[in-house]
Amino acid sequence: MRRISRITVAGAATASLALALSACGGTSTSAGSSDSKGDKGLAIAYDVGGKGDQSFNDAAYAGLEQAKKEFGYQTADVEPTEGETNADKEQRLVSLAKQGYNPVVGVGYAYAAAVKGAAEKFPKTTFGIVDDATINTKNVADLVFNEEQASYLAGVAAAKTSKTKVVGFVGGVDIPLIHKFQAGFAQGVKDTDPKVKVLSQYLTQTAEEGGFASPDKGKTAAEGQIEQKADVVYAAAGLSGQGVIEAAATEKVWAIGVDSDQYQQEALAKYKDSILTSAMKDVAKAVYNLAKSVEDGKPETGIVRGDLKSGEVSLSNSNPKFADDAELQAAIKTAKEKIISGEIKVKSS
Repeated sequence: MRRISRITVAGAATASLALALSACGGTSTSAGSSDSKGDKGLAIAYDVGGKGDQSFNDAAYAGLEQAKKEFGYQTADVEPTEGETNADKEQRLVSLAKQGYNPVVGVGYAYAAAVKGAAEKFPKTTFGIVDDATINTKNVADLVFNEEQASYLAGVAAAKTSKTKVVGFVGGVDIPLIHKFQAGFAQGVKDTDPKVKVLSQYLTQTAEEGGFASPDKGKTAAEGQIEQKADVVYAAAGLSGQGVIEAAATEKVWAIGVDSDQYQQEALAKYKDSILTSAMKDVAKAVYNLAKSVEDGKPETGIVRGDLKSGEVSLSNSNPKFADDAELQAAIKTAKEKIISGEIKVKSS
């Protein structure tokens, strides 16, 4: 456990952190009962789209909020900046580690090089990275998920729900991580009903082109698929997914959300009746668990994977129309059991 100090240096600590990060993204901090270096806890650095994406980044923030509430320590969360380099990301993480935050988490695969560099500079600090499993450093936890498994279940839901026998997938960026979502979804659809056609589109080739941060691009892509008769559209596109959901609501078809339970997101409340379900991965739990492991003096390291069996990927049941459909729920339950048992092997590409 962290040593509890009575020394209060909140003003100095906050000012110092703000100065250190002024050139590499905005930050917010919140103090617990004490602000000495030994009492600083979890810090997260957001991926593209930043806080307020109602999806991936907000899930990480929920984990930070849970840790702050439970452990009563100071936390920090830092926004990305447009056009930043790996060096900018690394400096952001280094600044947090210098301030005494532990653990420090990079939210998103784009932080891989930065996390590796910062971890080597601060071997006594635990670092985490979400959605990357390539770092082989003893003080780094690679927080990864079997997204294809939840996406398979989303495919089952889409195939069972579609009336037109056409469904759509919108990926934010054409990269292996998002291929997992597309592959699982398409397999789930085809295993459920081979007659259902799957339309797939990626918004950009690189994250720098805005694939994860452009609701307008998501909306245009979804509108195009809906014009081709898609009546269920699944988005794995971060902030861009909001545009997909908006298009689905406008055109009176179904959307499937991603990462967080988007039916419950306040910013999407006016569209929620069009959100059938969400293929969730519990980034909040993964981030919180890492913070707890550090707090308990047994930091997680290496690959830490969440899947259907652990409950860290799943489908949401918030929409009553989805939750109360007995036939649909039975099909999803059967598919889930077969995936967990190994009878169904879900493709990741």
